[in-house]
Amino acid sequence: MKKAPPATPAAAAPGKPERWHVDAGDSDVATLAIPADSFRTRHFEIDCRLVVKPLADGARHGMRVDVDGDLEWTRRAPTENPGHTDSMDYHFRRELPAGVPLRIVVKTEAVRARRVRLVIEAEEQA
Repeated sequence: MKKAPPATPAAAAPGKPERWHVDAGDSDVATLAIPADSFRTRHFEIDCRLVVKPLADGARHGMRVDVDGDLEWTRRAPTENPGHTDSMDYHFRRELPAGVPLRIVVKTEAVRARRVRLVIEAEEQA
């Protein structure tokens, strides 16, 4: 199992929305941990994206998104677009009350396909 390093926040000035990002490259697991804010409720738009390249006929790929240890979404699909890349995306929103952190773990699978990129992004909504 190949894991990516933990996410770090993009620099944000006071009063600016938070942005969190982890690019796990060709790893099969990515984790994004957003720490709690003690004073305010926050709303995030979250995007998870897997990019694969088929290596042979019958290629397939899958992605599982867990949020705070619970299954949020899962899917498996044939890998299409021979000679090019194919992707799988999941977008969701989450409200974080004051004092509550968020942990997103994306696990992937690739059969007869090569992982190219695995990314999780979270952007705070004003």
